[in-house]
Amino acid sequence: METFSEELTIPGPRLPVTRDPSLFDRAVTMGKKLLFLHTYGGRFVPAGAKRGKFPAAKAKCLEGIPTNPADYPEDFTWVEGAKPAEGVLRVGAGEFSPVPKAVWEFSVSGYNVLRGWLGFRMKKRSGKKSSPLDDIRPAAWTAGLTTELLELLSVLEATTTAQPEVGSLLAEIIASPLFTSADLPTPTAAERNAPIDPSNQNHPELDL
Repeated sequence: METFSEELTIPGPRLPVTRDPSLFDRAVTMGKKLLFLHTYGGRFVPAGAKRGKFPAAKAKCLEGIPTNPADYPEDFTWVEGAKPAEGVLRVGAGEFSPVPKAVWEFSVSGYNVLRGWLGFRMKKRSGKKSSPLDDIRPAAWTAGLTTELLELLSVLEATTTAQPEVGSLLAEIIASPLFTSADLPTPTAAERNAPIDPSNQNHPELDL
């Protein structure tokens, strides 16, 4: 994202494709790892792993979020600890730690993932309303929401931990001989279809 920040102001994909087979294979492996995380263990499940199971974050719930309607969280904040990796996430009266600063600040295309997730689940939700359905809200915080938050922290922690490796690999790819669009054939209609996940033995296109 940082490398192509200027180019990304213009719509369209930016994907450097290396001519080096070993670098290409490493990029594929890294892509599968990230997709495994970002689908909560649903796709590209590593050998020996179980679908839906992914590494848990170091963050633990130190103080539970009250589940009575009167104490539904109205705000959230992050407080830096002795080290950036020891921060505390406060959601209403609840506390989660350690939550690294990198997790708190992680964003995709300018959208902060953790703050966006929490903002939509506060007593007064953030973001735009698209229909009256947006007004259908839980009356109280639930244990299920806490579980979902811990899962999100797990995905973000694993993603940010992988960022140095991702950045290093991208730098190697950019420095290597690259294919240009002129080197590549125009894909057929069938080739434009979404790829099939080999770890899904059923019909991935129907797994909503």
